[in-house]
Amino acid sequence: MKHLGEAIKEELDKQERSVTWFAKQLSCDRSNIYRIFQKESVDTNLLARISVILQYDFFSDLSCDVKMRISQQK
Repeated sequence: MKHLGEAIKEELDKQERSVTWFAKQLSCDRSNIYRIFQKESVDTNLLARISVILQYDFFSDLSCDVKMRISQQK
């Protein structure tokens, strides 16, 4: 699975939304958005806000990844 920051950037691009728009929605500076794109993991509260803003359930993707890893260990 790609890291979370990449997945967020990919979804933002897919929706043809700008970094400026996203920063405004999150009430932060654009530089913070670029930092999020670089992160492998994101705080759950922030991820929940991002999921609502982008109308995309990133937690579902994470859950699928966890289930796959668990099944590989069996």
